[in-house]
Formats: sequence, C-alpha cells, structure tokens
Amino acid sequence: MTKHRLFWPAVVLAALLLANLAFTPDFLAVRIKDGHLYGSLVDILHFGAPLILVALGMTLVIATGGIDLSVGSTVAIAGALACLHISEAADPASPGAVFGAVAIALGVALVLGVANGMLVARAGVQPIIATLILMVAGRGVAQLVTDGQIITVTSDPYKLIGGGYWLAVPFAVLLAGAVVLLTSLLTRRTALGLLLESVGGNPVASRLVGIRATGLIGLVYAFSALCAAVAGLMISSNVSSADGNNAGLWIELDAILAVVVGGTSLTGGRFSLGGTVIGALIIQTLSTTVYTIGIPPETTLVFKAFVVIAVCLIQSPAFRAKAARRRSPVKHPPRPQPLKPEEAEA
Repeated sequence: MTKHRLFWPAVVLAALLLANLAFTPDFLAVRIKDGHLYGSLVDILHFGAPLILVALGMTLVIATGGIDLSVGSTVAIAGALACLHISEAADPASPGAVFGAVAIALGVALVLGVANGMLVARAGVQPIIATLILMVAGRGVAQLVTDGQIITVTSDPYKLIGGGYWLAVPFAVLLAGAVVLLTSLLTRRTALGLLLESVGGNPVASRLVGIRATGLIGLVYAFSALCAAVAGLMISSNVSSADGNNAGLWIELDAILAVVVGGTSLTGGRFSLGGTVIGALIIQTLSTTVYTIGIPPETTLVFKAFVVIAVCLIQSPAFRAKAARRRSPVKHPPRPQPLKPEEAEA
C-alpha cells in the first residue's frame, strides 16, 4: 500500500486536516444551515474548486512535457470578459446574458489555448517561453478589459457558478467534480491518456510509430485554457466582481505545486489525475490552516513552501531509503579469527 502513488499525498492531507483539530476542535464538523452544507471541510472543497480545475489542465500539459504559465492571466481575462458583458447587458439577471458571458469567456480562452499550443507544437517555441508571453500580456489585457477598475455585477444566475448551491452542495464543487470525472474517463478509458504519456515520455519514439504530437499538444493547451476560464468564472462569480490585476494571481504556481505534490513528474510521461486533486486539496488546506491558526500573512508563503518541501521529500523513495538506512544500525562483518596452531600446520 505504501508504494501506491496516492498513499503519501493522502497521508499528508489527512495529517493536515487532523492537525487543525488542535486549534479548532470542530474543524471536521459539517452541518446543515438553511439547506446548505457548512464547515471547514466544505470551505476547502468550495474554495479549492478553481485550483483543482487549473491543476487538472496543468497535469495534461505537463504530461506532454510542457508547462503553462498563462493560466493565471486566462483566469483574469475570462472573469473580466464575463463581468463586462453582464454589466453592459440590459438585464444582468437574465439567463441569456449569463450564457452569453460564459460563451464569450470560454471562446476567448479557447483561442488563447490554441495559440499557446501552436507556438509550442508548430513554431517550436519552448513551452515556458510561449506561455510566459501570455502570462505577461494577458494580465495587461485583463486590465484593459476592466479599464483598470473592479467591475461589480449583480446577477443571481451568474452568482450560482461560484457562490451558489445545488442539492445543498456548492455548485462549484459539483462542477469541478464533473470535469474531473469526464477528464478521467477520457484519459483512462480511451487511448488518449496513453498517447499523451507517449508524447511526454519519448517524443521521438512517438513520432516514429505515427503519433501526431502536434494535435495532441494543441489539444492539452486548449483544455488547460478552458479549465482556467471556468476557474475564472468561479472566482469572479463568487465575489460578484472582476479584478484584472489580482484575479488568479500566482494560481499557476499553486497549480504546478499541486501537480508535483500529486506525484506527476515535471519531465513528462505518466500522470495522476487523482494525485493532482489531492495535491490541490493539500494546497487549499494549507491556506485554510494559515487563517485558522493565525499565522501572520507575511509568513504565509514561507510556511507553505516548507510544507510543500516536506511533502516532496516524504514522497521521494530515495529520501525515504536514506532516512531508513540512517536509522538502522550499521552491521559490520565479523572479524576473522586467528587460526589455531594445528590448523595453521595443516
């Protein structure tokens, strides 16, 4: 069991949750109020849903040997476009205005994702450079869309995406769960996952056996952008506003951490969607723990960095083997005994 790739991330997540009991005795309590589920566990799932989606798209990109640094900017652009469209609509609360806003946000994100994929697959630009361009420019585009202001909207249908409930469960959690389930079915029940692992593990061999890596790479970058756009809709919907400067800021780094903590290698090849989900929950639990136990805001990032380093070391088989060897006493071979006189004469 300890050799399973999800064992150690699950252990760390459970340890973080249990550690909060020392500061908040009812941390694990879940209650129903006004027909909705409430509690710290629900909050972790609720506020962690956007990160789960972004990390999910990042996982498939990393599986092909790439990286996507532009997801934070895509989050900001999607939220800004959606809120701008709703704010300018004749009836912001109408379903038509909301559907139009969602369609615009997803459509623009799809174009941005395809552009990233073409830069990497067609133009041969290194993934970190290709996505860094949009990471920098996209944040400026989001601020141009909002004119440097925070756009506030009042729309109950739009509020449902990130801040509403359905069947007593936060709608964002259900939406993220549906995307995770669909992605898992497509990558594990079809040949798509194997093809992605082949492209990331050995691109030369994949090309020789006839796998068209260009289309696959473009597909994963487009999917990553769509996931980021949905996350942007969740974030802006939850606060009923769009902030082009701060929305999704540094979420790309949390997503990469979630993927790494979940056991996916940054060099490409095999990936774990379940590990990514657990990794995202670990990152969100860390953020919740920081606020729960009252860690000063200026040391939050340092605290998270130490915990992530500890998680990565625990998951490393080489580190665990070295630690085990240091704990066990060193057994020296027995010294040879001198021969007896009769044995020496013989």
